[in-house]
Amino acid sequence: MTREEDIWACQECGKLHGRHDLWFEGDICEKCNAHIDVLVGCEESQAITKELRALGIRAYSCDLLPCSGGHPEWHIQGDVFQVIYDHPEIKMGIFHPPCTYLSQSGTQWYYHPDDKHLPAQLRRPHPKYPNRAKDRDDAIDFVKRLYETDIPKIVIENPIGALSTAWRKPDQIVQPWMFGDEANKATCFWLKGLPLLEPTNVVGKGEFFEFVGNNGKVKRQPMWYYKALSEAKTPEERRTLRSKTFPGMAEAIAKQWGL
Repeated sequence: MTREEDIWACQECGKLHGRHDLWFEGDICEKCNAHIDVLVGCEESQAITKELRALGIRAYSCDLLPCSGGHPEWHIQGDVFQVIYDHPEIKMGIFHPPCTYLSQSGTQWYYHPDDKHLPAQLRRPHPKYPNRAKDRDDAIDFVKRLYETDIPKIVIENPIGALSTAWRKPDQIVQPWMFGDEANKATCFWLKGLPLLEPTNVVGKGEFFEFVGNNGKVKRQPMWYYKALSEAKTPEERRTLRSKTFPGMAEAIAKQWGL
């Protein structure tokens, strides 16, 4: 016979369980603990996941890397497509596909540096990166597969680059300075089932670092970007710093697009 004090109700679904069934801190049953409302894919920083969680939304980050956001209990380390397959209940997906082969800044690595005078179709592959074109095509296919999943609401986030020409133009391009962070970083959104993100606090565009390029012309980089390139100790750390989501934008995404 079960004693009354051994009975507890799941805070998510309300179903009664025996005390031996306690699964997760806060009296949440195993079935509800595995439930995902919002999946933030390719996000190890958990910047958006934490903002969604602060609103009481059952969001999980997912990445091939372990999370650096401090909440491994909200992180799934693994293949994003496997998570989507295992959780048909997902209502919204916010995806940050790796931009290494998609960004505009990476186009210099497609072709042989001695072939700049030739039309693109006649140029040889870059000697250091002979598979760059295939890597780009695979990255574009990855994005299309994410967008074509059955998740009803989807956000694809990426910088200006190959997706705009090889797939379609973004629905929106925003900047961190539109959401309270004084920084310049053009961010493209491709949306499905969602409205445009509305600016919340327009501020200055932040500092810039000026330098002379190899061609003798003065160039400008946002200061945050310059510091990310100069302070990172490894290529992996550099990629992580460059792909950061600024706090104001993460908060706006959670509050405006959260369920």
